[in-house]
Amino acid sequence: MNSVPPSAPVTASLDDPRYYLINFRFVLDWVVARNGDLLSDQEHATLERLGALPEASLALLTRMVMRKGRRFRLDKLRYAEIGEPRQALEPLVAAGLVDDAPRLDLAGVFGLATLVELRRWLAADIRAAGVVAGASKARLWKALSPALPEARAVADWGAPDGVAVVELTCMALCDRLRLMFFGNLRQDLSEFVLAELGHQRFEQVAFHDDSRAFQARHEVDTYLALEGLRERLDAGESPAVLWPEVPDGTSAPTPNAWLEARRGRLIFRLAREAERQGDERLATELYPHSGHPEARVRGLRLAERRSQGEGDSEATLTALLVDARHALAAPRDAAEAQALVRLETRLNRRLGRAAAPTRGPSPERFSLTLPAAAGRVEYAVRDRLATEAAPVHYVENTLITGLFGLLCWPAIFAPLPGAFFHPFHSGPADLYRADFVTRRRAHFDACLAELDDGRYPETLRARLRDKQGLASPFVHWGILDHALLEQALTCIPARHLRACFERLLEDPRANRAGLPDLIQFWPEADHDAESGDGARYRLIEVKGPGDRLQDNQRRWLAFFAEQGMPATVCEVRWDKGAEGGEAGRGEPSRAQPS
Repeated sequence: MNSVPPSAPVTASLDDPRYYLINFRFVLDWVVARNGDLLSDQEHATLERLGALPEASLALLTRMVMRKGRRFRLDKLRYAEIGEPRQALEPLVAAGLVDDAPRLDLAGVFGLATLVELRRWLAADIRAAGVVAGASKARLWKALSPALPEARAVADWGAPDGVAVVELTCMALCDRLRLMFFGNLRQDLSEFVLAELGHQRFEQVAFHDDSRAFQARHEVDTYLALEGLRERLDAGESPAVLWPEVPDGTSAPTPNAWLEARRGRLIFRLAREAERQGDERLATELYPHSGHPEARVRGLRLAERRSQGEGDSEATLTALLVDARHALAAPRDAAEAQALVRLETRLNRRLGRAAAPTRGPSPERFSLTLPAAAGRVEYAVRDRLATEAAPVHYVENTLITGLFGLLCWPAIFAPLPGAFFHPFHSGPADLYRADFVTRRRAHFDACLAELDDGRYPETLRARLRDKQGLASPFVHWGILDHALLEQALTCIPARHLRACFERLLEDPRANRAGLPDLIQFWPEADHDAESGDGARYRLIEVKGPGDRLQDNQRRWLAFFAEQGMPATVCEVRWDKGAEGGEAGRGEPSRAQPS
C-alpha cells in the first residue's frame, strides 16, 4: 500500500481575485482522482462540461455554489473579477448547469425579495387579503401563503423587467463532490480561505492511496439520504412520515459501521421527537432500531413510564427488570451502566424488593461564601482561592485532555487508512468509532510508556512548541500554555496522568467532558505531601447555588476517588449583604494539599 503526501499547494493565494476558483478546481481534481469510480457516467459528463466552461462562467458557478441556497437574483451576482453576469451566465445555461427561468413558489419569492419589493410586487394580493399597510414580512407571509400556493415565473409575481432569477441545477452534484472530499457536509470551500489566512492550521498527514471517506457509491447515497431526512425533521416533518424512508442498514452489500452510527443517531432523534409529541407507540418501536449509546436506556425508561399507566403490573415490572439486568450485564459505556443501575433500583423499589445501594462514596466537599455580584462563579472561586504560593487555573475539560493530546499526538494523527483523506482534518475521521483505540493500541502504548520511563516532560514541552496552533480534537491552545504546562508537570504525578489518559481512551467522546472546573497547584510544596505519591494539586468542581453534579462529573469524581487523586466539590453560597466587600472565605487556600 502506498502513501502519498497531500497535494501542494492546497490553498490559493487570496491575492488572486479568483482564488476561490482555484480551490474549487482543486476539489474537483481531488475527487475525480481519488473517487472517480464512485461517480456515474452522467456525473463524469457533467464534470467534463464544467471543465470546458470559460473561466468567467466557471467562476460565476463557483460563486453561486459557495453561497447559501440554489436560487439567486442576477443583480446580486456582480463580481469585479467576473464582469457582466449575463455574459458569464450564458454558457452555464447552455451546459444545463443553471436554469435562467425557474418557477418560484411564494416561499421562493419571499426568500429573494425585500419587504419593500414584496409590498410593491404583491400589492393587489395584499389588498385582497386585507393586510394593513406597513405589515411585516412575517404577517404578509401568514396572510398570503394559504391563498397563493402555485409556482410561477418571477415576472408573473409582479417583479419588474429588470429582475431576473437563476437557479443552480447542479447543486446536488456539488454537494456530492463536497461530501466525498470532506467526508461530511459541515465543511465547505471556506476551509481553504481560513487555512490561507492562517486562522486554521492542520497537521499534515500522509494519505494512503485508498484513503477516502466512502468506499462505494451506495454509501454516498445513504449518507445523503440520511442528511435529507435530518433536514426534514429539523423543518418540522413528522417522525411517523420520515421513519419509513430511513435506509435499511442491513441491505447494504457491505456493512459500514460509520454510516450505521449516523443512521442510529437519526433514528434516535426520530424516537425522541416522537416521544416529545406524545407518540409513545412509535418511540417504543424506534428505540430498538437505533445503535445510539442512549437508545437502549431511553427505550427502557419509556417502557417504565408506560408501565405506570398499567397499575404497576408485577409481570410488566419483572419483565422490565430482566431487560435492565440483561443490558447491565454488558453496558455500552459507563454512562449507560450508571443509568441502568438507577433503573434497576427504581424497579426493585416498585416491586417492593430490597435494592443494594447504588451510590458510591460522596466526593469531598467544602463551601465558600462569595459576594452576590461576584460574576461567573468559577472565576470568582478561582480568584478567591488563588494565592501566590498556590495558583488556581480555570481548566474545565482542557488541561487533562490537552496533556493527553500532546503526549499521544503521534497516535492520534497516525496515518492509518481511512483516518485522513483531505488536508483539513482537525482529527482522525474514526475518532469516535469503536475501533479507534484498537487500531492504534501499539501507538498509544508507545506514547504512554513515556510516563513510565520519565521522558514525557521533554516530549510535552517540545510538542507544545512544535504543534502550537495546529487543530486538534484534544488540545485547546487558548488555555494550555507554557506556564500551565510547567506547573502541571511539577505537581501532577505521572501515575495520575496515565490513569486519566487510559480513561480517556476507554471512551474518547464521553470522557472528554465532565472534568472539574479548576485546578490548584502547590509548586513549592514538599514532595512528601500527605498524598504520599508527590501529588501537589487538587481538582475543584464548582457548584453555584441550585447547581447539581452532572452524571459525567459524578463518574469522573468517582474515578478520582478510586485512583486516590485529590478532587473536591466547592459549593458556593451568595452573600447578598456583601456588595463586593470581603465575604466569608469558607475553606482557605492551604499551604499544601491534604
